[in-house]
Amino acid sequence: MAVNAPREIKLRRNSRILELTFDDDERFELSFEYLRVHSPSAEVKGHGPGQERLQVGKEQVVVKAIEPVGHYAVRLVFDDGHDSGLYSWKYLRELGEKREQNWRNYLDRLEAAGYARGQSDS
Repeated sequence: MAVNAPREIKLRRNSRILELTFDDDERFELSFEYLRVHSPSAEVKGHGPGQERLQVGKEQVVVKAIEPVGHYAVRLVFDDGHDSGLYSWKYLRELGEKREQNWRNYLDRLEAAGYARGQSDS
């Protein structure tokens, strides 16, 4: 199923939220941390199943810019230097629809790795 571009995209830096509203009035608020740790880039996803890399220390990350990529995606530029993920409209919608499950899985992976959110990654 093709997913149209959101009709509205709001970058709320103070609350560290990217707000997306789609044509069917579905609205999602995705935290910058959530977007960063679920980047579709090879750096995060790897090059195949089982190659995902757990991202830690991204609690305070900020989206500095949103760059359009054709009519199908955006590139999010993060203040930690990460900018290689292309977030398609379909992927952003999936992130919104599966946010609770994805976030719980991420927190479980952090716990299994012995990482407590709020720690510095330096």
